[in-house]
Amino acid sequence: MADVASRIIEVCPFRIRRDLAEYLLIRRAPDDPLYPGVWQFVTGRVEEGEKAHEAAIRELVEEAGAAPVRFWIVPAVNSFYDPHRDLISLVPLFAAQMESAFEVRLSPEHSRFEWLPYDGARRRLIWPGQRHLLDIVQQYILGGEEAGTLLEFRA
Repeated sequence: MADVASRIIEVCPFRIRRDLAEYLLIRRAPDDPLYPGVWQFVTGRVEEGEKAHEAAIRELVEEAGAAPVRFWIVPAVNSFYDPHRDLISLVPLFAAQMESAFEVRLSPEHSRFEWLPYDGARRRLIWPGQRHLLDIVQQYILGGEEAGTLLEFRA
């Protein structure tokens, strides 16, 4: 039977410009050994002794160049199966509001970034789990649902 682990996080960064939300997606480098050229949220590993929310903020700084001004725990997880390790990964998602004038500084593991409206970001993401999580961020956090106000996290 496969093991279950939660050692990876994802962060859905967004900004508000001209009263519209734009989501930051980053593209994996073309020489990346796993899914080269795929567009994704900020993604990374939880280091030993680190909490998932700490890893999320650290990865956001490392992969995009800044910490968020507001931060949420999204009430769902992404999941995938790794057949090489016979491991089911549960991946928590965090939402991060960035300054509207935030200038992205990519890490070498990525080749491009784009700020996209919801529909554009949804089309760019190829994994159904990521699309579903984006829907939750759009509805609950940016859409003003009551649950969104309860999910904001202050470290």
